Amino acid sequence: MCPDSPAASPSPRIGRVGLVAKRGLQEASGHLLDIASWLDARGVGVVFERETAALAGTDRQPQPDRDSLPSIVDMILVLGGDGTLLAMADRIAATGTGIPILGVNFGSLGFLTEITLPELYPSLEAALAGRARIDRRLMLRAATARAGEPFQESVALNDVVITKGALSRIIALSIWVDDDFVTDVRADGLIIASATGSTAYNLAANGPIMHPAVDALLLTPIAPHTLTNRPVVIPGGSRVRVQPAIDHTSDEVYLTFDGQTGFRLEAGDVVTVHQAERPLRLVRASTRTYFQILRQKLRWGER
Repeated sequence: MCPDSPAASPSPRIGRVGLVAKRGLQEASGHLLDIASWLDARGVGVVFERETAALAGTDRQPQPDRDSLPSIVDMILVLGGDGTLLAMADRIAATGTGIPILGVNFGSLGFLTEITLPELYPSLEAALAGRARIDRRLMLRAATARAGEPFQESVALNDVVITKGALSRIIALSIWVDDDFVTDVRADGLIIASATGSTAYNLAANGPIMHPAVDALLLTPIAPHTLTNRPVVIPGGSRVRVQPAIDHTSDEVYLTFDGQTGFRLEAGDVVTVHQAERPLRLVRASTRTYFQILRQKLRWGER
């Protein structure tokens, strides 16, 4: 999934921008009103998400909830951290709008919210003018079948994770890629990650880092019982099927999406994960590369 070329693929005009801040982020309140004034002066509509409007102390209407916001704006600006951006990215995918998202970090530099406060207005101006660097990030669609019937579908940017409960035993998972049986693995769980998600839970589980432009998926066992069960990189167009062995009512096995949402699996459930129909369009900072972010976040080269 290669980054867009602004010259080759101009963005549609952005007429309305949705504003979303991390819940309870008081430091963002003044910035939100300044951003709204800046956009107003340029003839761009501003839509505050409901909780963000309360944080900013504005009664400007409309004030949709986070689920509805992607359907009524042309771009979303997130103030917060990677968790806030992930939650909105999943909502954009759920609506199928494909609108771009721009993340501004209020803490240490994020892997996704890589734009800093001093870069906010230059980045926003570039996005409005169609000059911004926009990455197309592969997203994951997970479908769960229960008793042979469709049960639930979700979309994730980083990863889909099957994991045991805190007090459960090691779980057994049968894994297929397309029609090929891969293995039965006994572990604390399994991470199915995109290249973007390779620096999230996958990294903590000793999985490899993949550049986000790589069209691939990662299968990473979590604390496998057999040390020869290693992470596997597979083509991005693959379809992964996983069936956990749940033999007792006391077994707790959970399916989670980007660490944001999830539910408990039952005996016989089958989880299928594949590339989502639309990638996420992520506005990038113009001042640093992916490897500069890695060096800073992971402190490479420091003694």
